[in-house]
Amino acid sequence: MEWIKENIWLLLFGLWGLPLTYYRSKFRKIVYQTNNWLINIKPLFIKELKGLLGNLYPNNTDYIKQRNFYRFYLAVYITLFVVYLTYSK
Repeated sequence: MEWIKENIWLLLFGLWGLPLTYYRSKFRKIVYQTNNWLINIKPLFIKELKGLLGNLYPNNTDYIKQRNFYRFYLAVYITLFVVYLTYSK
């Protein structure tokens, strides 16, 4: 139990980060309009960032839904990191 208390942040980041590759893969496949698995390992970030911060396909409801969910997911990740930095000192 003591180990869990000492490493709670590691556990939280690990648990929240596990599905990241799945969500990022789904989002990238929509942004780059492909079903090829190689999109997961290619370092193409510019269009991905434009898709995350902007609105590449305003008529694609799947894109908008996935983009908004991915934004929420990353916002929680950033919030966890900020809380960690605030309370770890």
